[in-house]
Amino acid sequence: MTELAVRTTPIPGLLVVDLPVHGDARGWFKENWQREKMIAAGLPDLGPVQNNISFNQAVGVTRGIHAEPWDKYISVATGRVFGAWVDLREGPTFGTAFWHEITPEVAIFVPRGVGNAFQTLEAPAAYTYLVNDHWSEAAQAQYTFLNLADETAAIPWPIPLEQAERSAKDLAHPRLEEVAPVPPRRTLVIGATGQLGRALAALWQGRADVDVVGRDRLDLADAASVDAVDLAPYGVIVNAAAYTAVDRAETPEGRREAWAANVTGVGRLVEAARRHRAVLVHVSSDYVFDGSADVHGEDEAPSPLGVYGQTKAAGDQLVATLPRHYLLRTSWVVGAGGNFVDTMASLAARGVDPSVVEDQVGRLTFTADLAAAIDHLLRADAPFGTYHLSNAGEPMSWADVAREVFAATGHDPARITGVSTAQYYAAQGRAEGDGTIAPRPRRSVLDLAKIRAAGFAPRDQLEALREHLGAAAR
Repeated sequence: MTELAVRTTPIPGLLVVDLPVHGDARGWFKENWQREKMIAAGLPDLGPVQNNISFNQAVGVTRGIHAEPWDKYISVATGRVFGAWVDLREGPTFGTAFWHEITPEVAIFVPRGVGNAFQTLEAPAAYTYLVNDHWSEAAQAQYTFLNLADETAAIPWPIPLEQAERSAKDLAHPRLEEVAPVPPRRTLVIGATGQLGRALAALWQGRADVDVVGRDRLDLADAASVDAVDLAPYGVIVNAAAYTAVDRAETPEGRREAWAANVTGVGRLVEAARRHRAVLVHVSSDYVFDGSADVHGEDEAPSPLGVYGQTKAAGDQLVATLPRHYLLRTSWVVGAGGNFVDTMASLAARGVDPSVVEDQVGRLTFTADLAAAIDHLLRADAPFGTYHLSNAGEPMSWADVAREVFAATGHDPARITGVSTAQYYAAQGRAEGDGTIAPRPRRSVLDLAKIRAAGFAPRDQLEALREHLGAAAR
């Protein structure tokens, strides 16, 4: 009996599956689709939503070549067919062909954009296929076709095509030189005006397959806005938007706004990504932890102190239900727009000698590095899951960061007075947890071992700080 195995082919992503078939004089039985075993063997998590059967009564029935906007898992229940596939996707393997006979012991996984065809060799043949999207006329309009007799593909049909039974539509399909390659699914960045959204737009500005949208197009806090955006064209969705008004989140109105954007909106995004088989990249925060651990690892249980942290932790749990996700937790973000580093540089230049909190410790995260980490995980096809990401280097307090800013801009770092968090707010007549000030984690140091193991090396935060200040000065 054949052992379950998944084999690669010259077409990237097109896989041959050897299926165990149990039989005796009465007939046979097979597990045609067994998610757990097949994923363990190397098959992608197909997520089928529709099962179709093509019943072919006569030998020689030939259909194709059709590239469809979904993944397919093909097998036969009875009979025997000759299958042929041509890569019609944009890229270096465009036009690559592969063929294989399909019997009950063989199944084929066909990725989106790979043209599929078959010829009945033994009839009757029940040709079955699972797909991970629902058929519709709109979906059919996205098909890409290739002529069965294309000379470039040079498929060795067992039954010559002139003797085969073909449809008039299949006879009219174009040759390879006339086929427009199937483009990759697009990437959507949500949060165009935020610090990370700007960094991603700058990093990906040369890519024609990236759309960056702001709240005017997609507002996470507005359910109707999320539902109104057609996410079907997108294979990757990067959520760089969030409600981040940490102190306002402690107020009754702010609490509702934070939950609407960071939880309800994220939940809708998760379901949209699930429905459209998209990878979701979601950015979270050190505020999901209470700061009691010296270093926070990815597996640490959430323990948020305030409303903002609670909403981010709840959003994290929703994102984690999606098999294809990257959840990046970060800390002390600095990028284009208002941020702590630029504020300190401005105070230094204006002769202001500030008091800065020194009992909160962490590392800076520059948005250029955060954007680069997202790009790396996607390009490297890194394992899905949660990653912590900040810049590297020795942890510092906010007061330490302020002193580094003053020194880097040619000012005396001794002008910075370090104070406790309680002293800082007491000088303003306020206190953490009083309904106007959110409690802050005292230690926000994130463990970077996992992101490094994925092949990404974060820059030292002081190097990134000086580069940021130099760019700002220019």
